[in-house]
Order: sequence, then C-alpha cells, then structure tokens
Amino acid sequence: MNDELRERIEREAEKHALLNAVKHESDADVGAIMGPLMGDNPDFREHGDEIPGIAGGVIGRVNDLSYEEKRERLEDLAPEELAEIEAEDEEDEHDLPDLPNAAEPSSASPDSQAHQDADEYDEIRMRVAPNPNGPWHVGHARMPAVIGTYKERYDGWFCVRFDDTDPETKRPDLEAYDAILEDLDYLGFEPDATYKASDRLETYYEHARELIDLGGAYTCSCSGEEFSELKNSGEPCPHREKDVETVREEFEAMVDGEYDSGEMVLRVKTDIEHKNPALRDWVGFRMIDTPHPREEASEYRCWPMLDFQSGVDDHLLEISHIIRGIDLQDSAKRQQFVYDYFGWDYPEVVHWGHVQIDAYDVKMSTSTIAELIEDGELDGWDDPRAPTLKSLRRRGIRGEAIVEAMAGLGTSTSDVDLAMSSIYANNRDLIDEETDRRFFVREGNQLPISGDPPAEANPPLHPNHEERGVREIPVSDSVMLEPEDVPEADERIWLKGLGCFRYAEGALEYTDDDIDVVREGEVDVVHWAPASESVAVRMRTPDGDVRGHAEPGVGDLASDEMVQFERVGFARIDRHDDEEEETVVYYAHP
Repeated sequence: MNDELRERIEREAEKHALLNAVKHESDADVGAIMGPLMGDNPDFREHGDEIPGIAGGVIGRVNDLSYEEKRERLEDLAPEELAEIEAEDEEDEHDLPDLPNAAEPSSASPDSQAHQDADEYDEIRMRVAPNPNGPWHVGHARMPAVIGTYKERYDGWFCVRFDDTDPETKRPDLEAYDAILEDLDYLGFEPDATYKASDRLETYYEHARELIDLGGAYTCSCSGEEFSELKNSGEPCPHREKDVETVREEFEAMVDGEYDSGEMVLRVKTDIEHKNPALRDWVGFRMIDTPHPREEASEYRCWPMLDFQSGVDDHLLEISHIIRGIDLQDSAKRQQFVYDYFGWDYPEVVHWGHVQIDAYDVKMSTSTIAELIEDGELDGWDDPRAPTLKSLRRRGIRGEAIVEAMAGLGTSTSDVDLAMSSIYANNRDLIDEETDRRFFVREGNQLPISGDPPAEANPPLHPNHEERGVREIPVSDSVMLEPEDVPEADERIWLKGLGCFRYAEGALEYTDDDIDVVREGEVDVVHWAPASESVAVRMRTPDGDVRGHAEPGVGDLASDEMVQFERVGFARIDRHDDEEEETVVYYAHP
C-alpha cells in the first residue's frame, strides 16, 4: 500500500469515526464504521485485511477528543454531513411523521389520559390490505414496513385483510395467501388478526340492503357505454328513481345469481352533477361469472367492488388510519358517500406517492413476474433476478434491512426513489460483524506454484475477531486466481493469508518477502483457492449464475449460513448439491 492510499484511508476513517461519534454522542467503534467506510470507498476492499488496523489507530485518536472537539473537527472535514446530523436531531426522533390525531403512548401519563384531546384515538388501528394474486414484490414491502413501524410506535393494532373480491380480472392465487403472510413474517411483523374479504360476502350484502333502504343505491342495467355517456354529461340514469322495493328485489336476484356478467349492477347514489365524473353514481356490486378459486366462495356471483367492500370493512374493523397511494384519492371520496348514508366517521387518511426501485431489469409487477415464471424465464418467485421479497430472503438479506429503508422514505405525496444499495447497506451493518470470511475465485485460472511456500494458509475467519480463529487452507501444487488477478510476467503478487509470489514462465514462485512489500504498496493482495482441494461453487446472482472455486471449508458450511467472499461480497449458503458436485450459494450484495 502506498503512502497516498494510506493517507486517504486514514482521512476517510477519521471522517466516518467522527460521524459515528457525533451522531451517537459516544465513542466511535471499528465495527460500526467499517460498513459505511467500505461502502463509500469500494476500491478499499482489496485492502480489507489491513484497513481495520489503520482505522483502529485513527479511531483511538478520535475517541481521545471531547464531544465539542469531535464536532469542530467534523465541521472542518465534512460540514455537509454534520449539517445533516444536526438537522436530523432537530426533527422528530422517527423517520416517519406522526399520524394525525394520534398520541404517543409513552408521552401520556395516567393523569394526562383524563385530559386527552377529544380528537385523538384511544387506539391506533390499521390494516394491510393486499390483493392475493401472488407473493409480494419489493415495492409491496413499503406498506407493512410503515404500518408495522407505526403499530410499534403507538402500541397499536393492525390486521391483514385480503381484498380478494375480484375473482376475474385480479384473480387470487390460492398459494398467495400463505406466501404473503410468510413475507410479512420475514419483515418482522405479526398481524393481530387476518381476514379474507371473500369470507364476508353476506356482511357486504346486508350493508347493501341497508343502503338500498336508505335510498342510497339502485340497480342499473345500462351498458357500460350507455352509463358512461350519461355520467359524463351529468344526466341521471333512467333507473335512478326506481322504488326501493324494486331495487331490493333486483338486488336479491343479483345475490341469487340470476343475472349474467354485465347484465345488472348496484350503483351507489351520489351526485350525478359532481365536478368529478369518477364519483358520479359509482358501481358498488357487479355480476361475475368466473367462480372464485377458493371453494368456500366459489358459489357467489354477486361481488362488491373494492371501494364498497373496503369502506364497509374499514368501519366494521374500527380502522383509525388508512395509508394508501396518492392515485387512490378518489377511493376516500367515493367511500365518504357510503359513510354519510350510514352516519359513520371516516378514518384518517395518509396518501403517499409511488416508490421507484432501481437495480432490476424485471418490471415490479406481480402479473409480469408470474408470466416470466410461467414462461420459464425465471426459476420461481425466489429467483435472484426476481424483484421479490422471497428472492431477497433467499439471498440472505434480512427483513429488518428492508423495513428500515422503506420506513426511511417517509410518507411524502411525491414519488420517491429507493436505491437497492440502501437496503444492502442496512443489511451489511446487520451482518458484517457476525459473518466469517472465505475465498471464492470466479471463473478462475489455474496456475502452478513453485518454491517452498507454507503447507497451509491460515487467514483469519474475521479480521475484527481474532478470537474466532483462522481458516485452514491446504497449499497444493497449483492455485486458482481470478483472470484479472493473474500478474504480468516477473510481477509479484501477495496471495492473501499465504505470502508473496513472483510470476515467471507461467508459474507462481514463492519469494518469502515479508508483509512490508504490501504495506509499502509494491505488491497487490489477491484472494485465491487451492486447485485440487477447492470446492466447486455456483453463485446465483441478479445478473445470472457465476461458477468458480472456493476454499475447502465452504463445503462444510450449513445451509442458510452467511459468508463474505473476500473481494467479492456477501452470500448465503443455499445447499450442497451432491449430484452436481457443487455448492450453490446466493449472492446478497457487495
């Protein structure tokens, strides 16, 4: 390592140590800064075994400073980052804003409860309402992440309600019900209750009957085109003034399945001249000929539209706060008509913009992913190329890392971008200290070695934890190197954990140089694997499969164990395939 690089590492380590110490008002720690330090400076990774020692000396000097001295030094080195920390300190302690009319449980003493604001809710009750047409993609994680975080903050309640009342255009997948609950568990949340809307048809029918009796709904046999013309011109449907008895009879005929699809609907009577045509006499129930895939609901033909079903359920389940996309603003306005008829109070609503996620070639769409799986272009919902929670889980990314990134987006009505690198950074912080290191050579070149090298290499299992011991890597007559690490003729390289070799006449000759040649920047450090004792590895990545060879100890690791392949990245051991004589791992991130 040359002096210029060493000075840069020291400068960056000092900045990150100061950031860590000032943000948490405590001493900095090597383990806490390594992830951000290496994430901001990926070119440092090839010197990963040396950096903790350099950083440790810097951190010692930083920790000798008082808090004010640390802050002053950080202002000199990174004034913008310091301003961000101080701005965060001035804001609420949470990434998410307070819910409207919601009191923090911790802020209310028993005496203050008697003086609680009349507008505040006694209990925060929320719902996650997925359409069970497939397992969740990454974007779906935002809703449970935010609702689960709010539940914990307010000591509240939330349920999962499967909005599965469209057996035709958004047809439920029978396996998706359990798959979504598994995804929710992966994110770290357990619902207080679970419901299926398709189990509650009779409840919706009863409320439709009440609405009819209140004069708030009528049956309509207009074609879609006919009603659209009337609606857009602000003219009433000819069926609008039917007497209640007729409407009841025709609705019962709908419930009994006496009409075909498209032949009859039940409309909620609103304002036919409303300035927003989308709110004019909207459809509450329609006929669907396609049977529901759930046997328990397969006999029903009269199905509520989502706005009716969801609106009724939100009241009956005493939902206090609804979080939904900004594109669904009309839903609240439609449902308000029903609430007004029944004299109900509408829940608080928080609208947010869409989240855009980078790093994937596959569209973030459940139907698109399902089609790619059906066509054989993806192996399944947990294919590493699929933008799904099942994929991230199989790659070894913890649900906590996803929740932290999603909750950090807040609830802005503007569209927001989420870089997968932020999830990766969160996961790196969670697993780095507990994950042992190993060597994995991708698409390696085999080179013979000569001279008198040690019979065994013993690099540490973790550079920050000497107590864990070392790996035992046998040295045979040849090694595997990644193609870009093969030196030029007469050039020296340092095989990490083994020693210095000079490349001459197609072989690596052991030179017995000491580590000073690395410290002085004369020799590059590379990872390697013994050719004859290595383990064949297939690493599944978002960019496709990569094959190579790993040090022999990888073959003994248990499924689900995480490793950090030095200079490559983190990976999860998936399985040892005896038939193919290879170990299959799933790549997580750098």
